Amino acid sequence: MSAAIVTVAVCQFAPVADRAANRGRIADLVARVAARGARLIVLPEYASYFVDPFDETLAANAEPLEGAFTARLRELAAEHGAVIVAGLVERADAGRIRNAVVAVDATGILAVYRKQHLYDAFGQTESRWIEPGTLGDAATFAVDGLTVGLMTCYDLRFPEVARTLVDAGADVLVVPAEWVRGPLKEQHWTTLLTARAIESTAYVVAADHPAPVGVGHSAVVDPQGVTIAGVGTGEGIALAELDPDAVSRVREVNPVLRLRRYRVVPR
Repeated sequence: MSAAIVTVAVCQFAPVADRAANRGRIADLVARVAARGARLIVLPEYASYFVDPFDETLAANAEPLEGAFTARLRELAAEHGAVIVAGLVERADAGRIRNAVVAVDATGILAVYRKQHLYDAFGQTESRWIEPGTLGDAATFAVDGLTVGLMTCYDLRFPEVARTLVDAGADVLVVPAEWVRGPLKEQHWTTLLTARAIESTAYVVAADHPAPVGVGHSAVVDPQGVTIAGVGTGEGIALAELDPDAVSRVREVNPVLRLRRYRVVPR
């Protein structure tokens, strides 16, 4: 018997420097996409709080893992029968934060990922404000027969992260992001989303911030690298169907994961 198809939604919106406002906006978005059948709902990086450029308010507005933001996500997940993934500005020590991604359903937190590759590139210094995540087990969880793995934004430039997730059984790579605009950055974003899907023979589901800060172009890419749903540069939502059997079929025809002769190890 075929596994169930899972409807996924990406919600591209611009979080602001107001935690309550962000929670309200997320509630509206979740209600909209859940009404259209979304079972897995993906929101951007820094969904709980965002300020540009970063300043001391980032740490001042950081929350514990089980704080108000996650509690509200759990309430929404229970109300709408969905699994929600969103970026959390998590409290850390010494005035810094953890750039976390949480996946929740009505029962609680399903997985947590803390960004491992910090954005110290293209003139940015994310490490000034953020404590990197520790290396360890891949952050995965299950949704209706699909295994979903978590990564974040700049991690997309490191194929090893995706490899650790598919080695842990991931069929879907979820990428909350705040992909900063700049020369060729849109091309980098769309190319890397496609590359991670093709080399992993997995779906890639990515939610970005809209312009003018992010590049937008949130997308769902299938295991052959075809974009099956997407958003432009403004705020918006997109829905797609994830078919577990499609992953199996692609991996049978293109068994790159089975034929690999190298493994990924931390350094």
